[in-house]
Amino acid sequence: MDYCELGRHYSCHDCKVLTRRLDCHNNRLRYCPKCRRFTIPALESGVEAGCPVILGGSGFSIFPRELFEFSGADFGIHGPGDQSLVALVSALEARCDFSAIPGLVWKDNGEVRINPPAPATRSPELDDADRPAAIVDHYLRTGGMLNVQTQRGCAFRCSYCTYPVIEGRAHLRQPPDQVAEEFAQAARLGAKYLFVVDSVFNSSARHVAEICEAIIRRNVKISWGCFLRPQGLTSELMHLMSRAGLSHVEFGSDSFSDDVLASYRKDFTFDDIQRSSELARQHSIDYCHFLIAGGPGETFDTLQQGFERSRHLNGAIIMAVVGMRIYPGTDLFERALAEGRITRETNLLKPVYYLAEGLTQEAVFARLLQFSRLAPNWIAGDPAPAHPVAPGPGD
Repeated sequence: MDYCELGRHYSCHDCKVLTRRLDCHNNRLRYCPKCRRFTIPALESGVEAGCPVILGGSGFSIFPRELFEFSGADFGIHGPGDQSLVALVSALEARCDFSAIPGLVWKDNGEVRINPPAPATRSPELDDADRPAAIVDHYLRTGGMLNVQTQRGCAFRCSYCTYPVIEGRAHLRQPPDQVAEEFAQAARLGAKYLFVVDSVFNSSARHVAEICEAIIRRNVKISWGCFLRPQGLTSELMHLMSRAGLSHVEFGSDSFSDDVLASYRKDFTFDDIQRSSELARQHSIDYCHFLIAGGPGETFDTLQQGFERSRHLNGAIIMAVVGMRIYPGTDLFERALAEGRITRETNLLKPVYYLAEGLTQEAVFARLLQFSRLAPNWIAGDPAPAHPVAPGPGD
């Protein structure tokens, strides 16, 4: 999204904004110093265009100080940026004081200042002009789809997750008719597929049902996918989602062991996972499960149990990665701190992973490869031996 276009909702500035994505595609390199070759050319192009360089977004909101200092940018905005970015552009154009703007990161006499973030808000209502043709064309050519967000925030308790850090813990939901209009806009712009980027689309069954009913009323014909929590689903709700165009689901299951699920603070069980999977299969919706192998509570026995249980998930694709990345502001951070694996001064911008005591990256990855040889629906993600693992209490 071009933030200059988004700014139309809040001001009438005729401003020049140069936007660049400063992350790379491999999640295991994202926010890592190895990405310098991606970030610096983007920053240099901003300087050459005579623009102040402003960083923002989800990654920056997790590491505002580290990324600001690392990048050499002029400004940053952590947390919601919808209104703060427009306020900053206004202040820069008017050459007036910007120091009180919520979420602003800047240097004051050489010292980095970080303002508290703006309160979380719903996304603004968007129209066709908010998706410029050049940006839409880029996404459709390189990714084959567009995205829609129906809510911000996440109230669930997953121990490692940064969504509450980035968006807050309250679910701020868009009106169903507004979401349906965004689906229709995407179809008008030539998209054949949409992905709902909410952390968990089914945070509320009513929210899901009302959006699907609005899409059906509008007679919008577009296929879409989403992240679902494998809990609280019914045959009626899955059927409604299918009628509205749902064609594939990505379940954030994380483990098929109840003991590990409890340790990850997922608040559901394998029985929930199995029921949800069967509902997707019955309604001819493709589905996969993402697993994090080796986090708190994991053992080789729980890994084996997870593999055996996966055989009961007919039609599922299983995508598993090794280790649980430690992020500031999460329960996992506090656990790793209490166990002496990290200190508050540990620079987590370069990925650091948590592995349960007694496990190694190499051994866990070897086990995942074994599972993938025994069952072709298992896909072992990239190993992480090049990244540091926070040592356990006994290491």
